[in-house]
Amino acid sequence: MTKAVLYVCADRGTLMPDLAATRAEEEGRAYADRRDLTITEVITDPYGDPDPARRTGWQRVRELAQQGGIEAVVVRWPTVIAPGNAAQHETLWLSDHGVRVHYSWPPLTSGGDT
Repeated sequence: MTKAVLYVCADRGTLMPDLAATRAEEEGRAYADRRDLTITEVITDPYGDPDPARRTGWQRVRELAQQGGIEAVVVRWPTVIAPGNAAQHETLWLSDHGVRVHYSWPPLTSGGDT
């Protein structure tokens, strides 16, 4: 089994503030189960800061990658990591450290992962 972390950074709605994060976690866990990924840690960040370098949760993901503690990161979609090209930069950085990024959102899962 592949050691993975589930990274959740979801917008908080006004009527049901935890719904998006709960769905993202459930979806990520189901995705991991189908692909024999072992979720060793769920890492969360509050939604809103586009710069992953300023999010403590994302810094934890990078720390685990640098230490060799994980082989994969499961996120819902690329913009969870960062907007635009910044997500690609982070994905490449993780790849350079032997960590593969998996997207759990169903429309992205059929096309393969990075």
